[in-house]
Amino acid sequence: MISRRDLLKMLAAVGLGSTALSSYAVAESFGERITSYALTPPRWTPGLRLRLAVLADLHVCEPWMSVDRIAAIVEQTNSLQPDAILLLGDYVVGHSLGRLSTPVSAGAWATALERLKAPLGVHAVLGNHDWWEQREVQARRAGPTRAGLALQAVGIPVYENQAIRLQKDGKPFWLAGLGDQWAFWSRSGEDDELAVKNSYRYQGVDDLPRTLAQVTDDAPVILMAHEPDIFPEVPNRVSLTVSGHTHGGQVRIFGFSPVVPSRFGRRYVYGHKIEQGRNLIVSGGLGCSTLPVRLGSPPEIVMIELGGGGEA
Repeated sequence: MISRRDLLKMLAAVGLGSTALSSYAVAESFGERITSYALTPPRWTPGLRLRLAVLADLHVCEPWMSVDRIAAIVEQTNSLQPDAILLLGDYVVGHSLGRLSTPVSAGAWATALERLKAPLGVHAVLGNHDWWEQREVQARRAGPTRAGLALQAVGIPVYENQAIRLQKDGKPFWLAGLGDQWAFWSRSGEDDELAVKNSYRYQGVDDLPRTLAQVTDDAPVILMAHEPDIFPEVPNRVSLTVSGHTHGGQVRIFGFSPVVPSRFGRRYVYGHKIEQGRNLIVSGGLGCSTLPVRLGSPPEIVMIELGGGGEA
């Protein structure tokens, strides 16, 4: 938990120290809650009960998301005894908040995440900030990224349009990881298909058809996708899509989020969404972007129990 002294320092750093509301908004950025979901998606394997812990949008930096704080999040996540842990990207701080923070080396935060433990493993995808962090990655329009290499170095697999088959109690399921949809800034003058349909002018490394083509039987599929914008394209074959990216709006006033980084606006800003029998859960994430404040959208560790709730 953040100390009063550190809180005052942080308020001074962002110039928000004069109001109680500002103090609350900074303080709400700390102290993770557990948000739980229980559902049985359509066509879910009878008897398959699966507990997933989801960590999204750490945005690691000092003092807002320190290595010590990550260690506490890791300990709390392990204590929940999930079957598998899913990391949904944006491990790095990002350029805007970077002006108000001190970077943390990729090796340091990855070493802290290495302590995550689950019987069916820890699995990761990258987020847009993990691609944006390095100008050389943007220039060559290809990885590897520093974040991806750091995770792989500590034994955490990073999926880019890949699917793997796992088993729980002899019952199989597939875990698929989509490449990031906002990996590259659009070059000046580019008018590609994504830029035309999307007010956010980015290009992705995502390939949903290639990802799902690796699924070779009728076992349930769980899809990890950093941005939830892919969801309208996800077929019924996928039992559940899990995403981060939006921070739950980061600032929600009476349930309204003024800014949501999505071409769908607030449609996928937060929580459990069901569309035409397809299920999406969007995590509010743990860290901050642009400014180190959260209001009405506290940081969270998401726990999902599949096969143990009502049919979705």
